[in-house]
Amino acid sequence: TVLEAIRRGADLCDADLCDANLCDANLRGANLRDADLYGANLCGANLCGANLYGANLCDANLYGADLRDADLRGANLCDANLRDADLRRADLCGANLRDANLRDANLRGANLRDADLRGANLCGADLRDADLCGANLCGANLCGANLRSANLSDANLCDADLCGANLYGA
Repeated sequence: TVLEAIRRGADLCDADLCDANLCDANLRGANLRDADLYGANLCGANLCGANLYGANLCDANLYGADLRDADLRGANLCDANLRDADLRRADLCGANLRDANLRDANLRGANLRDADLRGANLCGADLRDADLCGANLCGANLCGANLRSANLSDANLCDADLCGANLYGA
């Protein structure tokens, strides 16, 4: 199985894992660069420090997943469910998070430079110290989000809902 291969240290670079059930899997530090994880179930998975550079995670379920320090540069996470996910210090530079559900996600210190967050649900998300320079947040829901000390320079916030958001020092 895929999990046995990972335990043996297999390189999953460019792997086709569409619709795979990897719920609660330990993928800590795994190399999933450019992997196709379209529609995969990664609910509660440990992806701490994983290399997901350029990976396709469109429509993936990452509810409650641990993505701390993960490399998600250029990854496609459109329509992904990242509710309650831990993305502290994750690198999401240039990632596509269009219409993603990031409700109550922890994005503290995350790099979201030039990320596409159009229509994303960031309600209640923790974005303290996050770098959103040049990010497109057009139409995003940031109700109750904590953006304290976040870098919003050159970010597009047109039609974004910032009701109750903490923007102190942003």
